[in-house]
Amino acid sequence: MTQPPPPPNQPPQQPGYGPPPEPSQGPSQEPSQQSPQPPAQPPADQPSPAQQPPAPAGGPDLKPAGGPDLNKAPQPGYGYPQAPATPAPSAPPAAPQGPGYGYPQQPPAAGYGYPGQQPGPYGQPQQQPQQPGAYGHPQPGAYGQPGYGQQGYGQQGYGYPQPPTMPMQPQPEGGRKVNAQLAIIVSAVVAIALIVGGGVWYASSGKDDDKKTTANGGDGTEEKNGEGGGGSGGSSSGGTAKEKAPADTGSKVLFQVPAPKTPAGVSTVTTSGSWLTDTVYAKSGIAEVVGYDRAKGTEKWTLALPGPVCGATAHVTEDNKTAIVHKAKMPTKEDPQSCTQVTLIDLEAGKQLWSKTAQSGTMPINFNNVTLSGPTVAAGSTSGGAAWDIATGKQLWAPKTSDACFDSGYGGGAKLVAVRKCGSYDQRQLHIQTVDPKTGNVISEYKMDEGIDYAAVVSTDPLVVAADVGDSAGDGSGISDFFSIDNKSGKLRTRISAPGEDFAARCDAIYKLEDCTALTVGNDRLYIATEEHESGGESYVQTNEIVAFDLATGKQTGQRADAGDGYDLVPLRMDGGNVIAYKRPPYDKGGQIVSIDGGTFKQTVLMENPATDAVRSVETRMSPTSAEILYSQGGLYMSKVFASDFTTKDKEYLVIAFGTG
Repeated sequence: MTQPPPPPNQPPQQPGYGPPPEPSQGPSQEPSQQSPQPPAQPPADQPSPAQQPPAPAGGPDLKPAGGPDLNKAPQPGYGYPQAPATPAPSAPPAAPQGPGYGYPQQPPAAGYGYPGQQPGPYGQPQQQPQQPGAYGHPQPGAYGQPGYGQQGYGQQGYGYPQPPTMPMQPQPEGGRKVNAQLAIIVSAVVAIALIVGGGVWYASSGKDDDKKTTANGGDGTEEKNGEGGGGSGGSSSGGTAKEKAPADTGSKVLFQVPAPKTPAGVSTVTTSGSWLTDTVYAKSGIAEVVGYDRAKGTEKWTLALPGPVCGATAHVTEDNKTAIVHKAKMPTKEDPQSCTQVTLIDLEAGKQLWSKTAQSGTMPINFNNVTLSGPTVAAGSTSGGAAWDIATGKQLWAPKTSDACFDSGYGGGAKLVAVRKCGSYDQRQLHIQTVDPKTGNVISEYKMDEGIDYAAVVSTDPLVVAADVGDSAGDGSGISDFFSIDNKSGKLRTRISAPGEDFAARCDAIYKLEDCTALTVGNDRLYIATEEHESGGESYVQTNEIVAFDLATGKQTGQRADAGDGYDLVPLRMDGGNVIAYKRPPYDKGGQIVSIDGGTFKQTVLMENPATDAVRSVETRMSPTSAEILYSQGGLYMSKVFASDFTTKDKEYLVIAFGTG
């Protein structure tokens, strides 16, 4: 089986600082937050194959110019992924500096205990794919926060959940029982075709600029905080697109927020969480959430917290409420504190509506994740899950010590989906349950085969989960396959193979189960970014594509959106039936926001950012796979998920906002 997963990112060890030692605590029933020892060699024995849906078959041998063929079967990896080599930049002669803060670290492999089922034949690429560079390059991780969707090695610290305090076997109250025996479809045929490629990302350099310019725009109505499918357990069933191209797509910097200083003796602090309302852009700081005027950047309110933020949901209610998890006190070296507080916030007023805890047995639960669905806030952990009524704060369910299963996390949005772990640690089985958010009663359930230890919720309606089956992703992305599930019957619709060397999506299936990037779901399709590859010709620059998979058949639809030479195209969310995507720029351009028509895949530019070195330097430090990126009605807001005391010659920023006028 897999080694116990590590705690979140640990900053590089340098003289004079490091994470504080953990207090003595009792054993956890899920030893997922202890520092592992990577295996020195592959395990001697593999278990007999589990009853997993058959591996999908390969598709036709089609590829974009300059990209590798997709006929190579990914091999299951052993141990933890190695840090990739630093890539060559996509810019001419001057090589850019190393990537700024915000690039994700490589997480540990999901486990090599699962039998190595191979996806269908992909053949041998014509050229050796390059190793992913800055895209997955280990960077200073948050002292207590995994990079957005990634995990690192070392001890946990500021802002990250501490290990559970006692070995409880939790079960939510409120009738968490399966209503009927559910049929499980365990076969699917998936054809993987068309355009994918391997390649590298690059990090841009330049001078930061404190100058703030003003521009009209950047305010308006956000579609559920930039939701609409994928990335945070959202969903979309089509509809009318709201985002329209302005007469002038050129943007200006609306405002920048300097990175906050970390407390004395603390290297890095979690700052996850950013949200939009009609008038407010809200962002987590160090033990606070600050609301800014979304057009001017002036502070409208500040909500002080007793301790650092550990995690947040991207979901926002219709009346602008959201939820976070934080520590009850500021941690110290002697008392690092646990992430016990679940707090509901009014984003318009900047007020705390309630703050709750839950217990497993007699001990408070140390939560890893939190989400919203309908009238309910739900939070999960390695000690089980709990839920509260949004309106009153009344607890709806909490773990029971008598059951062998526990809710490790939830996906929210249109529906509430629990990732429930059952069985002993060495015989773990995941149950993907759509539950009634008011009672916790199970509506439908899909049981994944043993050997799949972790799953992330990509979307709740339609239901899509991601997993690294048999540790075959090989790139630390946490994804080798997607499972499309009928959330009414619990039956598997199809399974989609997405080799890590070909596709750029990433999910944190260990701790923060909704944190997925470079993908979105809508129109009953999965839209996913490919890895970068050479664009062809004599330029040798990198590029990539967004392609679509049908969630009913598992086949590619044949639709493809090209990034263009030097750009990297990353889907952010759905806008009705269209895909909103961010184009990370080459060395001499500014980034773009584009709308991709869900039918024709025609791209419409909604925003193009300034190409000056000063602006680009700040923008390109906000990696799409580790930063939080929100776009709505002519406003683009990019922010980091941690603040660090690491010193560089350039000024670091927590937020940069752009707007069209």
